[in-house]
Amino acid sequence: MADTGRHHTDAPAPPAPASSARREETPSGTEKPDSTPILELRSLTRVHGSGVATVHALRGINLTVGAGELVAVMGPSGSGKSTLLTLAGGLDTATSGQVLVEGVDLGSLSRAELARVRRNRVGYVFQDYNLIPALTAVENVSLPRELDGVSSRAARREALAALEEIGLVEVADRFPDEMSGGQQQRVAIARALVGDRRLVLADEPTGALDSETGETVLALLRSRCDAGAAGVMVTHEPRFAAWADRVIFLRDGSVVDEAAGSGPESLLPTEAVR
Repeated sequence: MADTGRHHTDAPAPPAPASSARREETPSGTEKPDSTPILELRSLTRVHGSGVATVHALRGINLTVGAGELVAVMGPSGSGKSTLLTLAGGLDTATSGQVLVEGVDLGSLSRAELARVRRNRVGYVFQDYNLIPALTAVENVSLPRELDGVSSRAARREALAALEEIGLVEVADRFPDEMSGGQQQRVAIARALVGDRRLVLADEPTGALDSETGETVLALLRSRCDAGAAGVMVTHEPRFAAWADRVIFLRDGSVVDEAAGSGPESLLPTEAVR
């Protein structure tokens, strides 16, 4: 994990749990829910290397994702899709610009505070699963909840419920090397969704799945967003992007187009639809 290099002792505390969301007063004195976006990227850039070896992975990206929204990110290889996700999840540090999760600037947090926000707020589905080999499926899924302070018994119950939701309760006691690639990916998705994850980031979540299982996974991501989470998903598949509210297309680190989630095939260049 990259060190942000910006550890401030007076950094703001992470946001309160979703069940106690901030509220503001209307002119009439009544309260209304806070409209702070779940995720906001402001003029985000990421540069690797220097001199002739400089690579501009992201160039001034602006993106706002509110509660209830699922945004699909598409583009050719090397366009900056995965970089956008790692920055949004606090797994890397921007060269310039800001990443805000529920109004909290991730760049202003200490390492401990950033880890707490990631653990409590962000569900991340990695392209290469990132399951712990020595833990069973249910232990992999329950681990984030135990780190949240939930008892082992309660965390296991939540993990089993998440595995059942994803259709994999039968592999609960298997280790990763005893599962297929598709099963490992679904376990990783269950781990990302267990608990109250306000922001779900998914890097090719259907890459190792057949079409039918992929649709099931997308329906689950969609329902989680409909329940109030915000989701950002990298995908190469237009049929999966159609589940999103918006589709943004990246090329050479910049957003070059955007469309509604329905019928994204008309938005995308030929190489992105193949």
